[in-house]
Amino acid sequence: MRRINVIGTSGSGKSTFSRNLAEVLHVPHIEMDALFWKRNWGESTDDEFFAALEKALTPPAWVLDGNYHRTVPIKWREADTLIWIDYSFPRTLVQAIRRAIKRCLSQEELWPGTGNTEKFRNTFLSRNSVVWWTIKTYRSNRERYLKVMADPAYAHLKMIQLRSPAEARAFIRQQQEIQAATISPASEQSGR
Repeated sequence: MRRINVIGTSGSGKSTFSRNLAEVLHVPHIEMDALFWKRNWGESTDDEFFAALEKALTPPAWVLDGNYHRTVPIKWREADTLIWIDYSFPRTLVQAIRRAIKRCLSQEELWPGTGNTEKFRNTFLSRNSVVWWTIKTYRSNRERYLKVMADPAYAHLKMIQLRSPAEARAFIRQQQEIQAATISPASEQSGR
């Protein structure tokens, strides 16, 4: 497990999970939204986005966070593991709303250098809002990823489905234990 794509509907917690996993594995965390969004909510063209993604995936190991289905030929060609954050619709929606409220209140910049922040009007009153996007795409994403798990075209990917925050925490703990076991006292002494 060296090149991991974490997927899931907006609001599922894939960015937080991805950051935590990358930290445990000591590999780069790559956020697809940060590659796609430009200043003032400008969108990258596909050519720009695909080139940025290709460049970001050059290290030998990484945790890639994001869906962007049109990038599957690039990202899954490079990936060896797919982790699907597949929480229930109510949990995902509540998480998306909480995150949106927090971001609206804090006005934190979402991706460094972009100036992009969430505004109440765009987040809750627009058809392009992240909350509406969560509602609109939850079912179709779920259907798509169930098909992917059964598709022989993706047999090269180890597929892991995490159905609850407890499963996600247990997975992170398991990876911490694996990492700790690989750094044994004998290997530390031989490195001196």
